[in-house]
Amino acid sequence: MLAAAATLALGACAARDEGSTSGNTTGSAAAPSQAADAANPRGDGKAVCSGVSIAYAGTINGASAALGQNILRGADLAVKQHNEANPNCQVTLKQFDTEGKPDRAPGIVTQVISEPDIIGVVGLPFSGESKAAGNLFNQAGLVTITPSATNPALATNGWKTFFRGMGNDSVQGPAAAKFLTDTLKANKVCVIEDDSEYGIGLANAVKQALGSKASCSDKVKTGQTDFSAVVNKISTESPDAIFYSGYYPEAGPFAQQLNDKGVTAKFVGPDGVKDNEFLKGAGGGATNAYFTCPCVPEDNFKDFTAAFKSVEGADPGTYSPEGYDVTTIFLKGIDSGIKDRAAMLNYVKNYDGQGLTKKFKWNDKGELSDTPVWSYRVENGRIVNNGQIS
Repeated sequence: MLAAAATLALGACAARDEGSTSGNTTGSAAAPSQAADAANPRGDGKAVCSGVSIAYAGTINGASAALGQNILRGADLAVKQHNEANPNCQVTLKQFDTEGKPDRAPGIVTQVISEPDIIGVVGLPFSGESKAAGNLFNQAGLVTITPSATNPALATNGWKTFFRGMGNDSVQGPAAAKFLTDTLKANKVCVIEDDSEYGIGLANAVKQALGSKASCSDKVKTGQTDFSAVVNKISTESPDAIFYSGYYPEAGPFAQQLNDKGVTAKFVGPDGVKDNEFLKGAGGGATNAYFTCPCVPEDNFKDFTAAFKSVEGADPGTYSPEGYDVTTIFLKGIDSGIKDRAAMLNYVKNYDGQGLTKKFKWNDKGELSDTPVWSYRVENGRIVNNGQIS
């Protein structure tokens, strides 16, 4: 069953540089520009195809939906640009809503697999749902490229169809620890994790990299709204910084309650927290917030950003460029004459090309070698680029 597309909410992102004196609120000076050889979904405009589709499978509604919507919009833009330029090759982007839930994803993925015209999948966005349903894609021989699921273990399941479009938490974790200790000068860090596959895995990576500077830790639950016990513990510990390993629905009110308690430690969240919805939930607690993310700032992707605003009616957000990049790879495969899943899987496996965000070339586990991690911060009520950290 094809899920109904949601009315997509605005999910912009933005960054700051610790000690920066530029006053630049966009951070554009440090953001990369579009490479001259970046793949373009339009191709040469001469493609011929029929009856082939790409799917986006992931959260469209529900908690943390903004992250999925950012990706879906990036995929939608790539497909629309392709179809406009190639009248003889009209590709359909089908949308399937998992709501980001591990218990819902297998059923939705089964629906995706049952539609034979789908020969490539953008998704799944979250690590928990990817763990729950990845083997179904593998059994069906249907290639998936996730633009945002970062748990390292996903690439060690032996799935031949799993590919990742950015760095995993074995890259983000040490980068976050370096940012905390070198840039923010934190010697005492409290690491708080939620109960998700993503939150637990990333917290372990950060604590391992921090070593003795991980001075305290605690756990929260998905859907939790009262963080008083954890806030009191942190207040007693008096850390220099807090790393929250989870998603923005809980991170926002947690940061707000820390602020209400008078905790002044710097608040650092990963890609799952980097969203405007965090700013809404955190209120005054957002002013002291930073983020780490394997997502590349779109500040200088001028053509992409302008087209995104024009076509999608919104600013690009976290992982929008990555969603655009991985969709473009599938479109290039279709333009080359690929018509079935086996050929598309082989195409992606051997792909070697430049995108907006990075070079895409995978190892035998579906991991990239070019995996930049960036930091972001809140400035004047916006999330802005704070510079590359690895």
